[in-house]
Amino acid sequence: MFDLRKTLGSLFKSSKTDEAWFDTLEESLIQSDVGLPTTEQLISKLRKAAKSEKASSPEELQMLLIEEVSALLKVLEPSPNPLLESSKTNIPEVWLVVGVNGAGKTTTIGKLCRLFQTQGKSVLLAAGDTFRAAARNQLQEWGGRNQVDVITQEGGDAAAVAHDAIHSAISRKSDILIIDTAGRLATQDHLMEELKKVKRVIGKALPGAPHHTLLVLDGNTGQNGLSQVKAFHAALGLTGIIITKLDGTAKGGVICALAHTLQDGPKPAILAIGKGEGINDLAPFTAKQYSSELFN
Repeated sequence: MFDLRKTLGSLFKSSKTDEAWFDTLEESLIQSDVGLPTTEQLISKLRKAAKSEKASSPEELQMLLIEEVSALLKVLEPSPNPLLESSKTNIPEVWLVVGVNGAGKTTTIGKLCRLFQTQGKSVLLAAGDTFRAAARNQLQEWGGRNQVDVITQEGGDAAAVAHDAIHSAISRKSDILIIDTAGRLATQDHLMEELKKVKRVIGKALPGAPHHTLLVLDGNTGQNGLSQVKAFHAALGLTGIIITKLDGTAKGGVICALAHTLQDGPKPAILAIGKGEGINDLAPFTAKQYSSELFN
């Protein structure tokens, strides 16, 4: 398996930098899912910065690369981050969570639930995946671990669950309502239309909601993640992304490719990254910290 950190570790500790050094760096970035256009842009900027700063040692180029990547990722950094700075109001703050099958939506919801609870907020969950009983059971398990109620329905559809959940959250005066949805491919038009319906129903039940539409993206999907973000964003107007499973892969460069792809126009911010299966393994995203971890 390709290991970016191991490859870069030896590269940044080498005795000299020459064309072969830059070729190895370029190949490593591409293999880590940074993508060819983004890699070419980064290498070009690194060469210019090295010339401007008269930097030639591997250690100096490492620091310059971290600075260039941090600047690239800055467009995806939320300011402020709603995971950390959302405030209590008289109405529930509604989070609609979407993504493809296996991305880690339900696990992420469990982590979000715990994060909000540590801020003293009351949370309610809604099991909007009406296709799979196992999904409802998994969400109820997370609800049990967090001592949080889960709104479910036998049969029915996701829009009906969302509608009931909003009225329940209002009556309970919950601070946060997190609505799960069934995993779906962005190419499944009828299922994407269902998501649009869910969002419309939410807006009718509570004007202004959902306040956050969140895509959970598997960090292992690589360049395919770009098409997922584009499709879900076009359909729903995403406000945020959480990238999961970055603990077990060295291919974290997809965030760089995302920043390059989404650099023009409105874009969802990366709110957090999942670094493990534990309930507290959700790290708020900052460009500088992520860039440093990626290349150290």
